[in-house]
Amino acid sequence: MSELTFEQMLEDSLKTIHTGEVVEGTVIDVKPEEIVLNIGYKSDGILTRNEYTNEPNVDLTAVVKPGDKMEVKVLKVNDGEGQVLLTYKRLAADRGNKRIEEAYNNKEVLKANVAQVLDGGLSVIVDEVRIFIPASLVSDGYEKDLTKYAGQEIEFVISEYNPKRRRYIGDRKQLIVAKKAELQKQLFEKIKEGDIVEGTVKNITEFGAFIDLGGADGLLHISEMSWGRVENPKKVFKVGEKLKVLIKEISGNKVALSLKFEDENPWKDAAVKYAIGNVVTGKVARMTDFGAFVELESGIDALLHVSQISKERIEKPADVLKVGEEVTAKVVDFKEEDKKISLSIKAMYAAASKEEAEDDDADEVSVDIDAVIASENENVTQE
Repeated sequence: MSELTFEQMLEDSLKTIHTGEVVEGTVIDVKPEEIVLNIGYKSDGILTRNEYTNEPNVDLTAVVKPGDKMEVKVLKVNDGEGQVLLTYKRLAADRGNKRIEEAYNNKEVLKANVAQVLDGGLSVIVDEVRIFIPASLVSDGYEKDLTKYAGQEIEFVISEYNPKRRRYIGDRKQLIVAKKAELQKQLFEKIKEGDIVEGTVKNITEFGAFIDLGGADGLLHISEMSWGRVENPKKVFKVGEKLKVLIKEISGNKVALSLKFEDENPWKDAAVKYAIGNVVTGKVARMTDFGAFVELESGIDALLHVSQISKERIEKPADVLKVGEEVTAKVVDFKEEDKKISLSIKAMYAAASKEEAEDDDADEVSVDIDAVIASENENVTQE
């Protein structure tokens, strides 16, 4: 019987391997794009970056070091240069498939960082399995720009699992919808009309602002933004701004809000300040052909009828007044229930029959004010 050579004994001591076999190896060298492993075979195993992970541009020296042990799958026993080609990501993907299948069946919530932002959605990787989240399932509303999600950790569930076609679809939207529904339920259980709560300005339109109350959005209509007149909500509020608001009305899941707090109501002591006969000063806020509206204070406007502006007859207020001009006049009519005040400059200079003149003027102005206020209300409704 012939003696075995050293090379033959060494070769016999080494295990045999086959394509597709899972083996354990020890890292003996690491380069940025390649890992060399001792797998107990006559040749070392080579694991390239592309076969290590699906993550782009990973520096292997940052994730693996010599001495680390790894389970890998054999791709080729001989790559033509006597080396064994290995894969780590495919083995991980095989195991990941089972992980994803379990998550799909159990409706488990998964977490992963967004690996890529694509034209039609987001790509995430879980245990080397690439999962696609369509743009329509990223959020509960349309989002034109998804770049803000790059690198961000997000939660999702698997809504479609098809390993044969390698089709794995994630859904983030249903988690957001469910969470909002729960928050909405909790919110409506604790709030009631008349409460003052804190919210965040979410969106601003020409007719009002939507306030996030932490579970539902409330509408702060332009007519409820101030006791005074608001021309443009976008000049008053900013998105992201914190506000304390009054819950004016709850109707189903709709919430109407207000910033007109009763303790700040300018009309609460107006009967004293603007009693008939008092002389007051204000600024011309706006004008029409029939008169000028004078702001006496924020939230209180009075009508200065065209017939009460001057002793002489004038065609329209703009002939003698301008917006922003300060005027002094006498209160000739006060209707607290209707929140109407009538002024007269003419009455201050009446020489004779003062009481009779004021009564006549008051009657004349009152008729005009009713029409004017109706017109004003119609304008506010249209806004």
